[in-house]
Amino acid sequence: MTYRDRAALLGDVLVCADLHVGKAAAANVSLPLGERDHLVDRVAALCDRYDPETVVFAGDLLHSFDRVASAAEETVTALETTVRDTGATPLVTPGNHDAMLDVVWSGPTAHEFEIGTDEGRAVVCHGHLEPETDADLYVVGHDHPTITIEGQKWHCYLYGREVYEGADLLVLPAFSHLIEGVSINRRYGGTATTNSPLIGDLDQFRPIVWDDEREEIREFPPLGEFRDLL
Repeated sequence: MTYRDRAALLGDVLVCADLHVGKAAAANVSLPLGERDHLVDRVAALCDRYDPETVVFAGDLLHSFDRVASAAEETVTALETTVRDTGATPLVTPGNHDAMLDVVWSGPTAHEFEIGTDEGRAVVCHGHLEPETDADLYVVGHDHPTITIEGQKWHCYLYGREVYEGADLLVLPAFSHLIEGVSINRRYGGTATTNSPLIGDLDQFRPIVWDDEREEIREFPPLGEFRDLL
């Protein structure tokens, strides 16, 4: 598995979650926030680097529950076109924010997308509902995890070994740069600390950070082993 820019590559499948297209319009600020270019350019760069066969937007492609601004619709179209122009197939696993998805998305969707890997079966879904498909690894979004280390806040991946029904679980950070994220620093074990029913004790999860400046991954021990140092 490869991590880069809040996305993950599993074989020939690129996965990113929580783009929350339309968040800029909902922010109600007068300054342009650059949402479209920021999302489209990063997806294009990832496709150019890895040449995936499929790009999965793992839920909450949209931000608003009840309306889609024209700018958001144009951004979704640009994302779909960008992926197709690289020769990949775009697919959405709808999330809890995607009530209006059919208004803007004509491409394929799947509540759960299966990937065959050397390690077994992986299933991608948003993570707001328990999956129906058995897998060795589940890849989800939904919780927007962040961690603060030495005063610096990072959007992070969370990886847990055999933490959900005996399967591994990877939680992706929010792909959108407009999502503040939810800190895991002061959250202790128990299902009440997260929104996803797949996540139990956070102390079992290993934070993984992508460092943009150095273009490298920083991996940490399970959170329970170094929480007192944070």
